[in-house]
Parts: sequence; structure tokens; C-alpha cells
Amino acid sequence: MLFGKLLPREGNFFEMFNQHADRIVEAARAFEQLVAHYGDLNLREKYGQEVDAAEAAADRVTHEVNKAVHKTFITPIDREQIHSLINAMDDVADLIQDSAETMALYDIHHMTEEITRLTDLSVKCCERLRDAVKLLDKLADPATAEAALKTCEEIDRLENDADRVLRSAMSKLFREEPDVRELIKHKAIYELLETITDKCEDVANLIEGIVLENS
Repeated sequence: MLFGKLLPREGNFFEMFNQHADRIVEAARAFEQLVAHYGDLNLREKYGQEVDAAEAAADRVTHEVNKAVHKTFITPIDREQIHSLINAMDDVADLIQDSAETMALYDIHHMTEEITRLTDLSVKCCERLRDAVKLLDKLADPATAEAALKTCEEIDRLENDADRVLRSAMSKLFREEPDVRELIKHKAIYELLETITDKCEDVANLIEGIVLENS
């Protein structure tokens, strides 16, 4: 009993989840600005650096959460849920950074309407993800639990929208792009951007499980 009292009981997991979710939104919005100002090399570099900074900050939070899991005697939710949630969230941040880096690596020269639409859906998914995460520490309240589930449903709908945009983008690309190299480049970017929404949906599914088990 004495040993248990000496160990930390709750940690600040929900606060760290919120910090990470904020960094995801920062990365997504910086990427959105990168896409919007892609023709300006200075702004492209500026927003690319902001994406990198937000992703690095998210990595630090992920490290702190995983370290705290091993040091905390009693966690507010299941340890495996904590581990799965923070690492799935970190995948979202990584994918945003990957998207920015891939555009530079592939020497993409211009943004298409499809890139802009997929980027917009990715940002909205990240914002809804943050909204859902911020409700996790109040699940004892039935209205809050219901709000979290509805927010996860919104993420699911946004991911479905991104699927439709991707299918349309691929159809247009294979019908209209005569340059095979450009086709390969844009196909990779489209798929990467849609994967951001896929990973947000994975996070939403984990949050739904946490809500249903703890509300």
C-alpha cells in the first residue's frame, strides 16, 4: 500500500493528448498555407519549416506520453489505449510532414484543384480530431461522451469525402495527364493526402472505443 501511494497515479495524459492534438492542427494549417502559397518560394519554405516544427513538437509529446505510461502507477484509461492513441495521433503529424517533404522531393511545380480539396479535408479532419481529443477528460458527463462520438462520426464523413475526391482525382489524372512522370508524382501526393484522413479516422475509432468503455 505504501509503495502504491509513493507512485504517481494519474499523470497528465489528457493534457498531453491536447498538446499533441494542437500540434497536429498547427502542422495541418501550416501545410494548408504551404499549398495556398506554393508559387512563392519564400513562403513555401516558411510554411514548410512551420510544418517541421509542429511535427517535431508532436514527437516530443509522444515521447513524454510513452515515458509517462511506464512511470505512472494508475492511469486514467487503459495503458494500451493510451499507447495506441498517442502513436496513431503521431502518425497523423508524420503524414502531414511527409506530404510537404514529398512535394519538395518530387519537385512538384504547381498545385492542382484536387490537392487543394484533399488538403482542405485533411485540415478539417485534424480540427475535428482535436475537438474529440479535448473531450476525453470529461467522459463521465453523458452529454460530453455523446458529443465526442458525434465528432468521431464527422471525421468518418470527412474521410469518406476524401475517398471520393481521391477516386475522382485518379480518374482525371489517368485520363488527362500525358506526362508519365507528372502522373506518378501527383498520384503519390493524392494518395498521401488521403492517407492523412485515413489515419484521422483510425484515431476517431480509437476515441470511440475509449468513450464506449469509459462513459
